[in-house]
Amino acid sequence: MQDFQAVAMAAPGALRAVPMEFVIFGLTLVGIAAFHRRTVLVALLGLGATIAWKWSFGTFGGGAGLAGLMAHGRHEAVLLSNLALLLMGFALLANQFERSNVPEAMPRVLPDGWTGGLALLAMVFVMSAFLDNIAATIIGGVAARHVFHDRVSLGYLVAIVAAANAGGAGSVLGDTTTTMMWISGVSPLAVLKAFIAAGVAFVLFAIPAAIQQQRYAPIQRHIAEDAPRVDRVRGGVVIFILVTLLVVNFAGNAWYPQFQDSAPWLGMGLWGALIVTAILRMPQLSVLGGALRSTVFLVALVATASLMPVDRLPDASWQTALGLGALSSVFDNIPLTALALKQGGYDWGILAFAVGFGGSMMWFGSSAGVALSSLYPKVRSFGGWLKHGWYVPVAYVAGFAAMLHLTGWEPTPTRAERADTAPVAAPPAWLDDALHRTGEAWRDLLARGSDRLEATGWLPPLSEDEALD
Repeated sequence: MQDFQAVAMAAPGALRAVPMEFVIFGLTLVGIAAFHRRTVLVALLGLGATIAWKWSFGTFGGGAGLAGLMAHGRHEAVLLSNLALLLMGFALLANQFERSNVPEAMPRVLPDGWTGGLALLAMVFVMSAFLDNIAATIIGGVAARHVFHDRVSLGYLVAIVAAANAGGAGSVLGDTTTTMMWISGVSPLAVLKAFIAAGVAFVLFAIPAAIQQQRYAPIQRHIAEDAPRVDRVRGGVVIFILVTLLVVNFAGNAWYPQFQDSAPWLGMGLWGALIVTAILRMPQLSVLGGALRSTVFLVALVATASLMPVDRLPDASWQTALGLGALSSVFDNIPLTALALKQGGYDWGILAFAVGFGGSMMWFGSSAGVALSSLYPKVRSFGGWLKHGWYVPVAYVAGFAAMLHLTGWEPTPTRAERADTAPVAAPPAWLDDALHRTGEAWRDLLARGSDRLEATGWLPPLSEDEALD
């Protein structure tokens, strides 16, 4: 009884110790869950309230007031602009894929019964190991719409997101978080072990999801009999765009890791490929209107998460990694991964699975889930996602436990921890020159914007340290 009274007396003080930014972020997440038809408005209100609080009573890390806010904006500009470019661009990619008529022909190659749905999830899993998981999710969502004749269960949609996140967890090309690890000097082989957990998780969520979908709406083989001919040119456009993403991702991390934060390279590469291929087959630009809603929502949520006063994590351990994965279901995993890389001491394969797959436990927990919501608005349901996708949390815990049991906790150092000074592989001279020119143009654009704000008096001049940075 005395212990209970002591805890009760200490509770108000503990609550007061919780930063207000976390309270606002928590209320924002509750609002998203309760008002899933007003998610964009709730996310924007949460971002506005967080900015107002930090403006009035705190700082933005880079300073107080407008100067601090602008400094924070400059720091997050590449991440947020890259995210926006990818989400909007993938909407056009999905349109090109759908209009190629490839999804209409897919029932011809997929097996009958629930194994057909399982095979489609496996395709998403494999694609995500080489592509960004948003692209794999969008392609899987479009294919499912045609394979199941517009009758896709919510549980199966959850599984598509989970398959994309699982497939990217063990590949340094498949997820932003694993790419960050690669940039920081973590060996791709250290991340590769995440496929052990991803494989176990896939079996546990994909099989029940495929059976659930078979009961809800089986594969409609008769669709393939009357399907229009595949547009090979438009199919080639899709392949060219996907290969461009793969090349940009690889080249940036293999040859230019030090410049990855200087411009939204992946997003610009995607849009460059979209513009070039529009000469052959023009996408329907009208789809950008619907994609804008999901883009604004996720950018606002990520921007709010970046304002949280998280300056350190608990000591590196498998328990911490397990908790970070659970936290990733509601908190952007990119800043969490950045903090873990700064802290060091992690088993990067275990962390890669945790933060990569953990976001699958809620629809807004990963950019893949938000991207899919633009195609299927019904996924924007907190309760529905948990009810119909119950097997994802089970798969997360089981996959994590299996990998930990089989491989143990084996921390490996980052480049900063081992003071690695090995030279980076040299790219071709023509590519080096072109990319340097692009980076200079991007920096010049940002500098002109800052100069205009300074000229109007809205932004104080940069300090000497900020200018050098």
